[in-house]
Amino acid sequence: MTHFSKVARSAIACAITSGAFFAAVSSVNAADYTAQIGHLESTAQSRHIMLEKVADLVKERTDGAVEFQIFPQGQLGNQREMTEGVQLGIIQGTVSPAGFLGGFNPAVSVLDIPYLMPTDTEKAQKIRGGEFGEALLATFDSRGVKGVAVWPNGWKHMTSNQPLEKTADFEGQKFRVMDSKILISQFTSLGASAIVLPFNEVYTSLQTGVVDGQENPLDTIQRMKFYEVQDHMVLTNHGAFEDVVLFNQAWWASLPENYQTIITDTFEEVIPELVAHKAAAADEALAVIKESGTSIRELSDAERAEMREMMYPKARDAYLEATGDEGQKLIDIYEKAFADVSAQ
Repeated sequence: MTHFSKVARSAIACAITSGAFFAAVSSVNAADYTAQIGHLESTAQSRHIMLEKVADLVKERTDGAVEFQIFPQGQLGNQREMTEGVQLGIIQGTVSPAGFLGGFNPAVSVLDIPYLMPTDTEKAQKIRGGEFGEALLATFDSRGVKGVAVWPNGWKHMTSNQPLEKTADFEGQKFRVMDSKILISQFTSLGASAIVLPFNEVYTSLQTGVVDGQENPLDTIQRMKFYEVQDHMVLTNHGAFEDVVLFNQAWWASLPENYQTIITDTFEEVIPELVAHKAAAADEALAVIKESGTSIRELSDAERAEMREMMYPKARDAYLEATGDEGQKLIDIYEKAFADVSAQ
C-alpha cells in the first residue's frame, strides 16, 4: 500500500463531507449504498456526462438503493490521491485514465502500447469487453481495488512543426511524451527522439523548439491550443485512450450480487454512447484546428499497418520487460483476441 498523506486524507474528507451534505439535503430517502466517485475531467466532457448517466440508471435500476455521487475536475485530489483513496476506502470509486495507473499497477500499461486497439469501434469493444478486458481488470484485485470496466476515451494523434508526410519523416524529430518506457519506445522505433516533459510545459516547449511535436487526443490539442504552435498534424489513431473504472474492494463486496451485476452491465451498456459523444467532441476540435490553417492529413489503412509493424513490437517488449509473467499472460490473451477480430 502506498503512502497517503494526512493532508490529502483531510482534503478528500472535506470535499466528500460538503458534497455528501448537499446530496443528503436534496434527497428525502437515503440510499442503502452510496459511492463517492472522483475523476479529473470537466462537467462538459464525455467521462463526466456518461458517469452522470450511469449514476441515474443505477439509481433507477436498484430502486434508489445505490447512489453515485460524482466529483469532477479533481475535486477529490489528483489522480494518484483518488486512486489511493479508493484503495484505502476514503472514497469508494474513481474513473482514471489508464496512463495514470502504471505506477500503481504496471500491468495496466499494456494500454499504452501503440495500435493496441483496432479503429473499428465494434472490433475494439470485442477486445475491451472480452477475455482481454476481463484479465486486465483482474490484475487490480491484488492491488486492493476492484476493476469494474474499461471505458474508451478517444484516440491520440500526432502534431509537429516538421512535415509528417510519410513515415520516414519522423526520423530525427523530437516528440514530447509522458514518462513511460512504452511511449518512449514507440517514437524511437520510428527513428524519432522521445523527450519526457510535464504536461504544463508542452505548449512552451513546442513554441520554443525544445521539442518538434507531441501526441494527444484532438480535443486536448484544441483545448490546450497546441495547434497554435504546430504546423502539421497527422491523424494516426495510434494510441487508444482508455479509462479504468475502479471501486473500493470492501464497498464492492458489501453490495448484493444483483447490484454488482447492474452496475457492471450499466457501465458497459453506455459505451456506444460514450464513443459517439467523444467522437463528436473530436470532430468539433478538428474543425477548429482546420480553421487555423494547420496542415492535416489522415493515415491510410496501409500506412497504419506499416506504423503498427514498426511501433508495436518494441513497445510490447518494453512492456514485457517491466511486467514479466503477469504482462506476458495479458499479451498472450490480447494477441489472440486481436488476431480473431482482425480475421473477421
